Amino acid sequence: MVTVMGIDPGLAETGIGVVSGAALTVSDYSFGHIRTTKDMSTSARLHLIHGRISEAIAIKNPDVMVVEDVFSLERYPKSGILLGKVVGVILLAACTAGIPVTEVPVREAKKILSGNGNASKAQLERSVRDFLKHPEPIRPDHASDALALAMIGLFRHNRLRA
Repeated sequence: MVTVMGIDPGLAETGIGVVSGAALTVSDYSFGHIRTTKDMSTSARLHLIHGRISEAIAIKNPDVMVVEDVFSLERYPKSGILLGKVVGVILLAACTAGIPVTEVPVREAKKILSGNGNASKAQLERSVRDFLKHPEPIRPDHASDALALAMIGLFRHNRLRA
């Protein structure tokens, strides 16, 4: 059995999803998020994210972490820079804990789980929920996205070990 932590990075909200299982079977899962506020400085927000990710790693003890790859919208290049800072503190937390990390583009996650690389957040959430047989919507969206990343990590990890 392997435990995979998925992270959907964001400065305002970072999603965390953890799955444990073997092959294509998820035997256990959990999810949550880290929320920061605009009244905090960027450095304080990054510090909070790093600390909470480090705590989650210590509690869940994942074998591997999957982080959504950084992207930038042409219209909002500064958002890509901020996202890169968030991913940086996440990678630092994983490295400090000795956890190997894989970065996966969000389109790839959507394609694998929903069959459509351009799926909406709602479509991806529904695919994750259906696969896990989770009875109610997974909220916030960032937690659902993080679970999707963790599931992809589980599927890939088991495929590589076979």
